[in-house]
Amino acid sequence: MLRVTADTNILISGITFPGGKPSRFLDLARSGKINLVVSDAILDEMAVVLARKFHFAPEDVDEARMRVIAMARTVKAAVHLDIIKEDPPDNRILECAVAAGSDLIVTGDKDLLRLKTYDSIGIVTVSDFLDLEKGQKHEP
Repeated sequence: MLRVTADTNILISGITFPGGKPSRFLDLARSGKINLVVSDAILDEMAVVLARKFHFAPEDVDEARMRVIAMARTVKAAVHLDIIKEDPPDNRILECAVAAGSDLIVTGDKDLLRLKTYDSIGIVTVSDFLDLEKGQKHEP
């Protein structure tokens, strides 16, 4: 089973826009078809964005956080990285993926996507991930 780290933007889009591709990605995690991995730093950033940009009430932020925790494994980063200078919080995604031994990072972030891979971890869009996952279903 693929071990996947999702960027904050994927988690937020999956929570706030039901039926879209990020929502379908989260459905795969919820159903146990992929092993989703997050960190406290990712969950904290998600909570801040849901409150500030989407005006989630504190109890709704807590509920969203608990929903993600229920479908994911939370890891603690063992290293501090400074790879992405343009947007340093993106380094928390890389740290989580390295700590988890993730196969892939799923993101919509251009700075992460520009890397294509980091430490043998592929970095793909949610569309590319869903295409990949669909292709794996059809293999004999």
